[in-house]
Amino acid sequence: MGKHRFTIDPKTDAQVRKAIEVLKQGGIILYPTDTIWGIGCDATNEEAVAKVFSIKQREESKSLVTLVSDIDMLCRYVRTVPDAAIELIEVNDAPMTIVYPEAVGLAQNVVAEDGSVGIRIPNNEFCRQLTFRLGGPIVSTSANISGETAPKGFKDISDQIKEAVDYIVSPSMEEKDSTHKSSQIIKVGLKGEIKIIRG
Repeated sequence: MGKHRFTIDPKTDAQVRKAIEVLKQGGIILYPTDTIWGIGCDATNEEAVAKVFSIKQREESKSLVTLVSDIDMLCRYVRTVPDAAIELIEVNDAPMTIVYPEAVGLAQNVVAEDGSVGIRIPNNEFCRQLTFRLGGPIVSTSANISGETAPKGFKDISDQIKEAVDYIVSPSMEEKDSTHKSSQIIKVGLKGEIKIIRG
């Protein structure tokens, strides 16, 4: 999974450009992922991450999932990527978030108390383009108030969430192969220990 070279249609390009503009200014976006619709921000911007927690009415003691474009970007935000994690990424074709030990370079409020962080390389092109062209990771947390049911599609997102964000990506960017359900979560230790947190 090396460097990406994208050829995209003007409509998608415009959506990506606008979303990146908002992210760089510390704003919050509502966007489609390879799983469900997410609330996102620059995962290195602590103030932006705090806004996401506020929108979701979620305690900051709970860590957030982030998205990266590829393994190259992943390696910039995890001190050591276990070999077992690389193997999982290469063989798994379903959305999978891996919890890595020893996060680096991310906003502190993205990282769990034990220093770990959940990161996913998304399977949809829109998110891959977004992270690659931003040049860094973005937060991806379900577009709902904490404790409420996660929305399967755009129509399920509450007006409260829609009104709280700075930019809403066009629903037309949602890809037909989106799973409409949360990703699997697997924790991988430095010695290759694997624990399934959410199947």
